[in-house]
Amino acid sequence: MTLYLSFRTQRVGGSVVDPRVLQGDGTKKPLGLTLIENALLQNYAAGKHVLFGVHGFNVSLDYGASSLGKLEAELFRSGLAPNTDLFIGVLWPGDAWLPVVNYPFEGDDAMDCGRRLAGFCTRWLSSAQSLSFVSHSLGARVVLEAVEHLERKARVVCLTAPAVNRDALTSEYSSARSQASSISILASHSDQVLKLAYPVGDLLADILHNDHKLFQPALGYGGPPLPAASPIQSPWQIADREHVGHGDYLPPGDDKSHDPPKWPRPAAFMARAFLDLPQTWP
Repeated sequence: MTLYLSFRTQRVGGSVVDPRVLQGDGTKKPLGLTLIENALLQNYAAGKHVLFGVHGFNVSLDYGASSLGKLEAELFRSGLAPNTDLFIGVLWPGDAWLPVVNYPFEGDDAMDCGRRLAGFCTRWLSSAQSLSFVSHSLGARVVLEAVEHLERKARVVCLTAPAVNRDALTSEYSSARSQASSISILASHSDQVLKLAYPVGDLLADILHNDHKLFQPALGYGGPPLPAASPIQSPWQIADREHVGHGDYLPPGDDKSHDPPKWPRPAAFMARAFLDLPQTWP
């Protein structure tokens, strides 16, 4: 049984709303999640190390619930412990019926969800021993916005294939960086989405919002500018020979065959970052 925070009004697309707490097996079809009281989640989280998992852009509610449910199982196989750790999947409306056309607008939704997530943590999770975050793709913006607005320091932030500017941690989200005790990153030069599509989408988004520098490569493509100082951890760059693409960081949320799967290594990286263990990969 996985716990989720849902910021969604619809299974595909829709607006951002204050989070509802859901519980259930996100990998089952048809999806059937049960609404539970915020106070029950508060009880679950008391005294525990909480880890939020945030999916990326163009992910429906059903796909995201399944993917994050599978990720939770892998993280606990990789060392998280039910008596001390609590995983919560974050379902946010970073999708639409026309995903490519909608991309430039999704940064606003991601930031809105991040601020609402921070507010939820302040109100309902103050009794948790610590708060940590792991994200994929544009979910990095949800996480960094949340960390920036938390009333306490985040313990671990782990960004995989982050679809934010390469210098985001020293410019746009420098305050989020100072609000985290540890930041881990996974980046890949084989990520064609971040190599080719991100600069175009980011250019369109910047025309609308003008909130960060133009023509910057993505943090999830080449990693942060050097030298990368604390709390940024190394290593972060996946070897080119491994051909890790944009969709290889999280378990698939469908039943299609992905052989051999590449996501278990990133999942193990997330677990080791959360557990404050030395990385054995990449």
